[in-house]
Amino acid sequence: MTGDMSDARWFKSTYSQPTADCVEIAHLSAGAVGVRDSKNPAGPALVFSGEQWDGFLASGIWRG
Repeated sequence: MTGDMSDARWFKSTYSQPTADCVEIAHLSAGAVGVRDSKNPAGPALVFSGEQWDGFLASGIWRG
């Protein structure tokens, strides 16, 4: 899946420390979600459909 990330507003969990290296997410068009490494914001990002992201959150793996 691809998504236009040119206007993405990236953010970290409120549980993250300001100087910590974390993943960031952005809500993209058509319900997609982008995920990237905060240490490398110009690097690649993963893009998930809304259904995939909802499944990840529902799995309990995420503790944010």
